[in-house]
Amino acid sequence: MPENSTIRQRPRGLRMTLPARAENVAVVRHALAGLAEEIGMDEPGLADLKTVVTEACMNVAVHAYQGEAGPLCVEASADEEGLTVTVRDEGVGIRPQVESDRDSLRLGLSLIAALSSSFAISGGVDRGTEVTMRLPLHNGASGGDGLRPAPQRSEATEVVTDRPELLGPVLARMVGALAARRDLSVDRVSDAVLVTDAIAAAAPESFADGRVRLGLEDREEGVALRLGPMRPGAAKRIREGLELPDVGGSLESLADELAVEESADGEYLVIRFAAAP
Repeated sequence: MPENSTIRQRPRGLRMTLPARAENVAVVRHALAGLAEEIGMDEPGLADLKTVVTEACMNVAVHAYQGEAGPLCVEASADEEGLTVTVRDEGVGIRPQVESDRDSLRLGLSLIAALSSSFAISGGVDRGTEVTMRLPLHNGASGGDGLRPAPQRSEATEVVTDRPELLGPVLARMVGALAARRDLSVDRVSDAVLVTDAIAAAAPESFADGRVRLGLEDREEGVALRLGPMRPGAAKRIREGLELPDVGGSLESLADELAVEESADGEYLVIRFAAAP
């Protein structure tokens, strides 16, 4: 087997499931931008990525569920040549006719096709829609396959990755986006990013099977983060690692709550940041 075959079998990637609402599109955009920056995508590629992801996710938020609740499923798979993004919904699906009030859907898909090095759309009436886009790291790259996300219905955002080292670039962006949306002050957003950066730096060796499950809840009272599953004792060690002996304090004090939860599949670290009263 070639030496680099294992790397190709385990591409860096993310899987997200969010409520299909327009305000969640920015969360997806920030998360994927963090992944794209980590793999070295150039600035023109980042701009195109943000545009096509926004268009695809807004199509789901506006058209898929006709005002009802439903999930927005996003998966990104990275390799040495680029990033493949799949956006999927479980909504009404592609219609035989494009009515006048769906012109934005038609124009959005045309823009995605124009900016992507490859583009595919599938689905049908009452079977949902899946859009797959390929963005190169640099001009001229193409190819690659995305993976189908497992549909889930949840009012929380969930990110699953088998690359723990992605926690740093992705986690800070997502927490920052959610915290800003909940009108946390600049200081509180900075506190959230400081704490999550420290946790991301300490956490990669803590996951028993290398798979990370990150839950983000956007609540009226603030933002809650749940990270795991971890090996026994790992969450407690991360918590202790937030201590700052030189100043006699701990980064834990920047969060409104930091706790360790036991679950059937392992330990979870739970962090909450409250919005201003």
